[in-house]
Amino acid sequence: MSKIIERSKIGSDGRPLPVLPPVRDARVWARMVRVMFYTPGFLALLLLKTGEPTAFGITVELLTLASAAAVVAGLFIGSQSMVEGSDVSSRVGLWSGALVLELLAVVPFLAAVPPLFHELASSALLHARAPNSIGIALGVSELLPAVAVLPFMLYQLCGFGTLHFVVKPWLSWIINIAILGLIIATTVSNRHGEYDDEKHYAGVLVVLMALAVAYGVMKLKQLQRDYEARVPAA
Repeated sequence: MSKIIERSKIGSDGRPLPVLPPVRDARVWARMVRVMFYTPGFLALLLLKTGEPTAFGITVELLTLASAAAVVAGLFIGSQSMVEGSDVSSRVGLWSGALVLELLAVVPFLAAVPPLFHELASSALLHARAPNSIGIALGVSELLPAVAVLPFMLYQLCGFGTLHFVVKPWLSWIINIAILGLIIATTVSNRHGEYDDEKHYAGVLVVLMALAVAYGVMKLKQLQRDYEARVPAA
């Protein structure tokens, strides 16, 4: 069992040092980038192929955003460096990329999953019905894919997520409750055919995530700069 290396907690000036995210394996996050690029992108193309854009609401846009955000996250992760020539930006590249993946790739993907499942299950263009067949409503079971948002909430609120290190705990709770509420509102609007409301809720969700990412990346740089300026000499 490897020995856990503790970071310094008190700076050279006697004040507490910033709490930074743990050192993470960039290879794992690079694999996550590939998954989040190909999976939502393929599903978006599949939905466009069926030719029912109205029923999809904003699902295709959310899937496309998740795929594109994964590319941007890959740029951040690829900039990670701790060797000669590294600077503050490169030393927080992995954490910044993780933040982009968590908030601008995973969250839109989770918001798109419930309406995506409904369309895949009920689209007449994806699977032709046999003559005299009886359509069976899935009912509440259609909401089962939406349960994936619950472990994501645990991931965020139990301190696994990168957001946990850049905002106060109470603000993290507010942001994550807002994520859950907006995903529920988006899903309900889609199922009731209120596509304008769905787009408004999804728009608010995306703007909130974009602001959180922008703040988080700048905050990570500030924390790293403060840590390096005050960490005691080894």
